[in-house]
Amino acid sequence: MVQFIQAQNVGLAYLEEKFSLQLIEDDAFFTEWFETLPEITDSEKQELDKVKLHFFRLVKYPPLSEETVKLVVLSPLLNLAGFYDEPFYIKGEQSIEISAEDEEEIIRGQIDVLVIQEQFWVLVIESKSSSFSLLEAVPQALAYMLANPSEDKPSFGLVTNGSDFIFLKLTKQNQPRYAISDQFTLLKRKNELYQVLSILKNLSQILS
Repeated sequence: MVQFIQAQNVGLAYLEEKFSLQLIEDDAFFTEWFETLPEITDSEKQELDKVKLHFFRLVKYPPLSEETVKLVVLSPLLNLAGFYDEPFYIKGEQSIEISAEDEEEIIRGQIDVLVIQEQFWVLVIESKSSSFSLLEAVPQALAYMLANPSEDKPSFGLVTNGSDFIFLKLTKQNQPRYAISDQFTLLKRKNELYQVLSILKNLSQILS
């Protein structure tokens, strides 16, 4: 009998066992988040400063829902990075299923994410308590990325709760391999949204 597993309940150990997923810690595997990044203009910095201000105003009135994070934080970032322009297109809330070969277990989930050109996946999670780590959402994002039908091109992901951001890269040739960027946060005095936007702009140039 086929067993269905919800994507949000999947851990890294499961993905490593069932899909031979391998973490790559060599910086050369995922240079897109730190190497030769585009400059951020003064006008873009002003927009990002507003995003940060708006986010912290909203934090005063919890709970902060996923939809609010998408509207206030994510949408301005994607717009500034060019992901609302050609050749990109946006999909939201897609159902996925993925299974390993000869396995009777299927991962099933409703992607409450934005899928851009099937190579860039954005997973937005609800803002949790300060003890919640974005790393807990990484396996869910990777499960969705593994469902990407493209085998010959790398796919990228972004996991965010509005205040923190982690980028992912996944390749599927021969053996699925992935890497994780540093974590960026709005909680520092220096607005790390500048770097988040720079990475997004770099990915939009690579994928366009």
